[in-house]
Amino acid sequence: MKPIFVFSIFSILLQVIPISNLPAKEKLWDAFKSGNHIILIRHAFAPGFSDPENFNVKDCTTQRNLNNTGRNQARRIGDLFRMQGIQNARIYSSQWCRCLETAKLLKLGNVKILKSLNSFFEHLERKEKQTTATRKWIRNTSLDTPTVLVTHLVNITALTNNSISSGELVFVKRTSKGKLVSIGSIETIQ
Repeated sequence: MKPIFVFSIFSILLQVIPISNLPAKEKLWDAFKSGNHIILIRHAFAPGFSDPENFNVKDCTTQRNLNNTGRNQARRIGDLFRMQGIQNARIYSSQWCRCLETAKLLKLGNVKILKSLNSFFEHLERKEKQTTATRKWIRNTSLDTPTVLVTHLVNITALTNNSISSGELVFVKRTSKGKLVSIGSIETIQ
């Protein structure tokens, strides 16, 4: 009976933790910890689409915000970092409340605003200027400490050509010439 029991537990584990994903995810985390890498995070789940017409960046009541699912997701993302031995990071965020709340709930350190991470979804004319500013910031910042940028889908797509889910982590390498190369991502929505 013991061999059947061991096989049953192994079968259950394969369903819970797909073995094929473990090495790839570990390689992403190892690259992030090695320097010259950042993680871009799309804010955690915030129901709806876009922002209301009366949107005011300084008033969260006028914005699309995280719900309990999104808050729990943001906390789990922070736990992912800690499971990888990352207790502290440099955290930068868009001014949008859903990004700031995601960043704070990670509990990895103080959150600083980086305005070039603000959404340009409603103002596509800002895309080039903001994307250029973010690229320049990444090119010139020290990456000797784990660095995380919490932003929006449009910003991440403009920087990496990745289209991702809420709360998804995109691992990005900064090359010696300052270019950004997406090396993979990890979804966190369940």
